[in-house]
Amino acid sequence: MDVEDRESPFDVASDRCGLPSVHLSTDEDSDEDFSVQGTFTEEELAFPPDLEWLEELYEDDHDDVDGDGDLAVAAVDGKKRRYAETARMFKLRRNLDQLDCFHRQKERDVLKAREELKLRRHNIESLVKHRDNLEREIERQRAADDSVAVFRLRSQHKHLCQELQSEEELEGHVNTGLKQQELVLREVEVELARFSSLRQEVQEEQRVFQAHKNQKASTRLQQERKASQNLQLKMQHLKQKQAAMLKKEEAECQTKIEEGRANRKIAAKYLKETIRRMQRQDAEKQQQRREFLEKRIQAVNSLKSNIAATQESLRVQQSRARVNAQKEEVRQTQLRESLEARGINSIKHIYQQKQLEEIKRKQAEFEERQKSKRAEIVAKILQEEQQVKSRKRQQALVPKPSTCHKVPLPGRASEKLLRYLAPRPPSAPVERAPNQLIRFSDVSSSSSASSDVEDVEGTVPQEEEHQRLADSLAEPEFSGLWEQNQEKLQNKKRAPVQSEVKQEEAAMGGGALNIPAKKVHGTELKGPPFISKPEVVFFKDFEVGIIYKKKIALTNVSYVTNHCKLLGVSARLKDFLSISFAPPGSLSTGMSCDMQAVFQPTINEDLEGEVHFESALGPFSVPVRCTIKKCELEVDSQFLDFGSHVVGQTISRIITLTNKGALATLFSLDTSSRLSPETSRVQTASNVSANTRQEESSQHTTSEDRSRSVSMGTVELQPEQESQEFSEALHTGSEASATDPEIIPEGCASSDVHSDPGDISLGSVREGEIGPFQSLQLEVLFSPTIPGTVKLDFHIIFSDLTSKPIPIQVRGDAVSVPVRVVQPSIDLKICMFDRLYQDSIVVQSRASSALRLTFEVCPEMRKHMEILPKTAFVQAQCSFNAQLKFLPRSSLSKDAKDLFDSDTGVLEVPMAVEVAGQLIHLGFTCVQVMPLHFTVQAVVTSSELRFDRTPVDFGLCSIYQSVKSSVRLTNLSLLPQDFGFLSVPEFIEVQPNDGFGTLLPQETLEIDLIFSAKKAKEYNFQLRCKSGFNRDFILSCRAAGVRPPLQLSHSLVQFGATAIGDKSTAVLHLIHPKKTIPPVGKDAVAPAAPRLFSFSLPEGSDISIAPSAGRLLPGERCLLQVTFRPRLPDQDIQEEALRLLRRVELHRLEEQERSRHAEQEVRIPPLCFHCHVHAGVRTDCRCCIVCVCVFMCPEALKAVPVVTAKGKKAPVIPKTDQPTESPNPAELRPWSERQEEARASLLHSFTGRYSESTVPCFVSDGDPPEDDPQAQPAWSAFNTLHLRLQCPAVQPPLVVTSNSAKNVIDFHQVAVGERVIKRFTVQNISRETLDLGSSVLDVHGPFSLLNALRCIRPGEKHTLVVAFSPSLEKKYCEILEVRSQKMTLEMTLSGVAVVPAVTSSHPGGVLDFGHVLQKECATHVLKLQNSSVVAVGFRALLASLSPSRPPGGADGLASLLRTHTDSPVQPAVGSQNLNGLSVFSAVPAEGSVAPGRSLDIAVTFRPDHPSVNYSDRLTVELANKSKVCVVDVKGAASSHNMYLLGGDVLTVPIESLLPPPTTRRPPLKEPELKEKPTTPVLVTLRAGYSAGVITPAVRELQVGCIATQSVKKGGDFQWDNAASLQPLGFSVEPGRGSVEPGHQRTVTVTWVPHSGYKPYEVVQTCLPLTLTGDETNVYRVTLMALVSTAAD
Repeated sequence: MDVEDRESPFDVASDRCGLPSVHLSTDEDSDEDFSVQGTFTEEELAFPPDLEWLEELYEDDHDDVDGDGDLAVAAVDGKKRRYAETARMFKLRRNLDQLDCFHRQKERDVLKAREELKLRRHNIESLVKHRDNLEREIERQRAADDSVAVFRLRSQHKHLCQELQSEEELEGHVNTGLKQQELVLREVEVELARFSSLRQEVQEEQRVFQAHKNQKASTRLQQERKASQNLQLKMQHLKQKQAAMLKKEEAECQTKIEEGRANRKIAAKYLKETIRRMQRQDAEKQQQRREFLEKRIQAVNSLKSNIAATQESLRVQQSRARVNAQKEEVRQTQLRESLEARGINSIKHIYQQKQLEEIKRKQAEFEERQKSKRAEIVAKILQEEQQVKSRKRQQALVPKPSTCHKVPLPGRASEKLLRYLAPRPPSAPVERAPNQLIRFSDVSSSSSASSDVEDVEGTVPQEEEHQRLADSLAEPEFSGLWEQNQEKLQNKKRAPVQSEVKQEEAAMGGGALNIPAKKVHGTELKGPPFISKPEVVFFKDFEVGIIYKKKIALTNVSYVTNHCKLLGVSARLKDFLSISFAPPGSLSTGMSCDMQAVFQPTINEDLEGEVHFESALGPFSVPVRCTIKKCELEVDSQFLDFGSHVVGQTISRIITLTNKGALATLFSLDTSSRLSPETSRVQTASNVSANTRQEESSQHTTSEDRSRSVSMGTVELQPEQESQEFSEALHTGSEASATDPEIIPEGCASSDVHSDPGDISLGSVREGEIGPFQSLQLEVLFSPTIPGTVKLDFHIIFSDLTSKPIPIQVRGDAVSVPVRVVQPSIDLKICMFDRLYQDSIVVQSRASSALRLTFEVCPEMRKHMEILPKTAFVQAQCSFNAQLKFLPRSSLSKDAKDLFDSDTGVLEVPMAVEVAGQLIHLGFTCVQVMPLHFTVQAVVTSSELRFDRTPVDFGLCSIYQSVKSSVRLTNLSLLPQDFGFLSVPEFIEVQPNDGFGTLLPQETLEIDLIFSAKKAKEYNFQLRCKSGFNRDFILSCRAAGVRPPLQLSHSLVQFGATAIGDKSTAVLHLIHPKKTIPPVGKDAVAPAAPRLFSFSLPEGSDISIAPSAGRLLPGERCLLQVTFRPRLPDQDIQEEALRLLRRVELHRLEEQERSRHAEQEVRIPPLCFHCHVHAGVRTDCRCCIVCVCVFMCPEALKAVPVVTAKGKKAPVIPKTDQPTESPNPAELRPWSERQEEARASLLHSFTGRYSESTVPCFVSDGDPPEDDPQAQPAWSAFNTLHLRLQCPAVQPPLVVTSNSAKNVIDFHQVAVGERVIKRFTVQNISRETLDLGSSVLDVHGPFSLLNALRCIRPGEKHTLVVAFSPSLEKKYCEILEVRSQKMTLEMTLSGVAVVPAVTSSHPGGVLDFGHVLQKECATHVLKLQNSSVVAVGFRALLASLSPSRPPGGADGLASLLRTHTDSPVQPAVGSQNLNGLSVFSAVPAEGSVAPGRSLDIAVTFRPDHPSVNYSDRLTVELANKSKVCVVDVKGAASSHNMYLLGGDVLTVPIESLLPPPTTRRPPLKEPELKEKPTTPVLVTLRAGYSAGVITPAVRELQVGCIATQSVKKGGDFQWDNAASLQPLGFSVEPGRGSVEPGHQRTVTVTWVPHSGYKPYEVVQTCLPLTLTGDETNVYRVTLMALVSTAAD
């Protein structure tokens, strides 16, 4: 069998659990394949593309195999064997990596699903809390009889329950997905454990393969080295060829250069011609441009004329419009006058005309909308019918309990809705079919009409039935306005019986910690020494696989210092409960310690136990109780009594089924079985008797109550979701109850009770699911058709086996009378005092003859209510309509105290109808009964609107400003009221909506009254507020207008949209008139006086005013400049920085957590296959470390110690929810890195800001007193001006991203002459391209912009380079504006120029190094001292290295040409080293001296050959080109330590740098070899002759000794044959001597002419001088003397 045809077990597992197609094989499979197949073919050994390099590796192995015969065949077989094994190894490695990657992906999916599930549960908990709060609020408002608040809260409760339902459904979906993902993850982990041995095998094969690979690498390295040597030989040969080619190319290049010169001459001639031609073309283009400009100028002139004409036409049209408006105003005035002349309210008439036009327009729009909505509703009805049909087809397959009540015909709801949608007049009566009395959903509804307008609600009798179609019909604006009947709760519900769980909690909490009493210090201690909070650790409604944690506090309640120690937990809880407790040590009385209990259930059972502790006073324990999810079902009533009702009526009652447990269950209503003794004990909230329900019987006669049969917390019932087991249980329970005769109650065996299924029937909700903590409302209908008592027994059964069925008993009495009132309860809804309301009373007769009716009204209500006619006859088998008129007056509370509740406004009036000869049939007897009774209900409210204060005093108001005052208008009615302020004076404005609006019931609206005085006078006026019921409410107002002495040219400044960082400026004037008018309405004119003004800006404002204070003389005006500079608030930046810091901290913690997980190699130990222990059960198995099920939840896996590669257990770091550490204050300081990031983040996310502010300007009454100028002038509130500013701020398109986002570039202190460059970067954060430009900097200033600005696209950045080079010592500041289309970014450039003060330790002049041995060095240090406050840069320049030195040694040539014997001036640059290096050097050559510091410059003299002409010039120069010092350095070099100085110059001071020429000399003889060469020295002595007197000539020679480290002793010198000098007049002193190292001795040579000396005679002699040091040197000194008459 081939390898490809086989399928490993892992392939099947991966296909089953959705794993990737990973193919692995075990050792057994591989062995079997090799044994069967033997060898592999080339096709089977084919590698995938990513392993082709492996094939190349083995091809190299194949090339290395040598030999013939069997040896070669064996090598090939071994190669194929390794080739197949390596291929298999790499395939397995790749598949294992894929499996690991898939495992990690599944772990991430599980974590993500858990986070989502946690979020959903948190949302559900918050919604449940909100719902409970709403329910408590509803109960509180209901107790307070606030019906409006109850209606509003019920609507909120409904929406909240719907949202809670959707969240619970979503939680279920997420939980299901999480379980599926956890299952897949566990299967992947099982597969990983299966292939652990295979993974080890692969790792071993990888090690072997790596060793083989290293061996091959070493072999290849040797081969590469051989190849490299061969390549080097080739490269040498190639270099030789290239040298020859270069010579050839140089020759060709020279030829080309010559040709190029000739070609350039030719091209220059043609270039001149081309330039002349281009100049002519430019002249022609300039001429065309001038002509084009002239044409454009003409077009602009014509455009100006057209604009002027257009403006003129616009002015004509505007004047015409003004004339038409004036005519219309005159017409309106005439119409108003004519209407007032006829006694008609003109304002009301005009307002009504406008309202009529508006109503017609709205009516047309409403009709159009109604047509479109009607079509949508019909489409939805058809769609719902299709859904109903499909649902019924599905329900037909599910067995249902037998029901005998009548079901509405299909399509009934749609037919009613279509009749409702059909257009018909509002007052048209609705006829009903006879069979409507049989169907429980058809009940008539009377209409109520007011005195002015017919009530439209009465035309919709089946409105409540259609409210179930929530998507098709609208809801009323106010909950309760459309309801025909309202339930009146007269009996409060009793508190439900405590559940069994709560009883057990109380029992355990009462005696769990009781221990025998002990005595401590004579005081008896009762109870345990420690108490726990909570007393019982209760894990309620737990689920298997979820970890629960609780914190428990232990408090020392004993009278001594005590301690506690954890002993353990009960055996029952040992495997599920772990305690985290750190012993706190000794605890004083009242001190507490904490512990944490972690509960991890693995079995779905109730658990109980204790946590045992030991203390100094004895042991104690904390009880622990864990309960699973259960169903706790109860109903509010098991007995339902409808009371007595007339045949033909339909009454409904509601039974509330509540599940107080955390487990959902299916329920069903079973009417086929009977009550059994076992099911009689049921948890109920209250048992309501028949007497308590009789008063409510008349309030449930319409189908509106049945529309609320399902509560707001119910879910959509789906019978098809019932399980098969539940259906079988229902069937079995029905058969058992039907066959058992003992379960029939005694009350059902009476002879006069019949059970007609058609009389008492159940509602539409008969089966479904009730969720945890949910309530359902079940409807029961009573439609009597036969007189007598009707009884129905049924019970509610559940799919939960632990929940017992709940029996329900329903009873009702049916009576038959010939005449009845069709509507026993007439609801007039909400009525107002002093308004007429009408309704119809329908009386129906089934008698065979006419009967007389007498309508009676109770005496208390005869002033307010009337029935017409009072007496009437109703014909046989007909109905009669009586008219009910209700006109409530203000005395209603006094006239009908018992019927009317003045606090709530509820009115209930019992009415009676006397029927002559009416009999009621009970069984087989006829008894005459009392008259027919019905009830009239209404809520009477007032139509009052109330102001919270009157009158309104505006105080003192400037004629240039507006003053706002607010009043609160409250609607005291239970109905909404329209209101409007009419005839409002022109100097006051009413807002909002110009004083018109609608007030909801009990609503309070704040009305803003804005008063703007036109003149300086006192105002007293009234505002008239008219309600929609034509009532007037007067609001009195008063104010005083004042005139300030100063005036603002503009009191309102509206800035344009200004970007953050930009500014907007507005200019206005503050004017002081020459004459001042008194502030409040006096005609006298007083002379003006000087005034002081001051603007008071709020702290931290973005507004600045210049000048903000000053003094104005009469007739003067002051220019004010108001600037708006928006910026980000510091508080916002601080908060954003904190948020970013927290995000970084969280990211760091996540990285640590991720790295910690990466270090853990194995988290789940292998399952023990020897002891086979169940999951979560501890054993004493020694064959493994821990026995843990692979399918344990992830929370449990975190508690398992991690086994690392070294065999040590890594500690498990618990994940805590503690907050991160507080941020470092240094990181949040202003302009820090965090602050910069926060500022940039806010700028990028800034959306815009609009602010308005009012700046007061205080004006004085005059100057301060003359006698005390320091005193404050008088300030008056009458004089205050107000400047209103509107400041919109937008996001800046351009921001600075460098320099910590600052707009200031500070160069600080810079030395004069230096140049400092700084850069800043701007970024375009807008969505448009910006063209950047800049302002022009001062051309004579120190600042300059070095680069050009360009266009930057969105998101791009641009760097600007700014230089600062001051020339004078002062402070500089300049503003650079970076301009774009939408903003101008201002950058402030500042710097301080400082003159550098640097001195040198050497004053300048000559620096002589003296004699130095050749190839040795001497160093001298120059110290630079910087006494300035800035760092100063310098350069040490040598003349020999200066690029400005004349080339070719021009200065040396000049020195050669002049007679240097006559001039003592020597050249700056003397001899230089022969090796090309400078003989003098300065280190450092350049640098900077810190302020107040010094720097040493080391000048070094290093000659390489003997010479006495070494010299150079050192210049220390600052950055501003100023020179600190100029030093001429010189030195001499000798080859021996003894030297001679002095004498005449025999050589030139400039030496050639070429080495001395070597000429072939004849070989010297032995005497010549023994003689050492001498050094000639010429000493010229000139004696002076003046006035016959000869002055002796004196010359000095210096004999020195060089101090060296190698030679420590000095030298000697000696003149040979010094006695021979005396005859010639020469004398030498001293003749011999010694010289210490580093010193010099002076030798004086004197010549005194002898007596026989002839004038102009030259005396010459030669004398050797021997210097003895490291070597002996002989100087041949030639003395030449003469007499000179010239002065020296």
